[in-house]
Amino acid sequence: MTATTVYQRILLKLSGEALMGEQGYGIDAAVLQYIADELKQAHALGVQIAIVIGGGNILRGKTAAASGMDRAQADYMGMLGTVINSLALQDALERAGMETRVQTGIDMPSIAEPFIRRRAIRHLEKGRIVILAAGTGNPFFTTDTAAALRAIELNCEVLLKATKVDGVYDSDPMRNPQARRFAEVSYMKALTMGLAVMDGAALSLCNDNHLPIVVFDLETPGQILAVARGERRGTLVHELPDERDAIWA
Repeated sequence: MTATTVYQRILLKLSGEALMGEQGYGIDAAVLQYIADELKQAHALGVQIAIVIGGGNILRGKTAAASGMDRAQADYMGMLGTVINSLALQDALERAGMETRVQTGIDMPSIAEPFIRRRAIRHLEKGRIVILAAGTGNPFFTTDTAAALRAIELNCEVLLKATKVDGVYDSDPMRNPQARRFAEVSYMKALTMGLAVMDGAALSLCNDNHLPIVVFDLETPGQILAVARGERRGTLVHELPDERDAIWA
């Protein structure tokens, strides 16, 4: 870590939909390049970076199950989608000059390492970006929960949740122009209000283990670097002092 960064080790949660760009499905090469360039700025300062990616641009298990597919089967298919996304991001990062490793929650020795906590930590210490694919390796758990779990296992100091909006609002800002953005909000308020931060299991894990979450707009350049430097961006989800549950932006 350099003197200009606050966080030494971060976990970035990307949605699969973030990789689609304007295509509506699949993976947009220009978006991959953009994400790689954003990560390179923070990586160049010595920040250790782990990444968890969803698979919604290919298949979302919960949606497939709603159409009649067996839920466990659908979730396993969704996990395979996250592996495709992880390999695509690995390629973009390495073409941008960064060393990476992909580790999976389901053994796929021909294409990636299995997730081994100590090995992942060692990769991070050596300056490699670790991409964590296939969620937790179990059905019925989202990639949000996988991100929280892996961040805690790897002793990350903050979980960065990349979105299409500039933080957490008290209602959908796309539908309600009067929606108010939180500068900071407690885990419990986010849970009780059902705010679109992460799912309940992920929030509970972060709460129990005192892992702060920063929800930010990925489409605004420089956000990852700014958060790594400790600059205020988006919404910080954590346990507020003085028994408060929210601070408005």
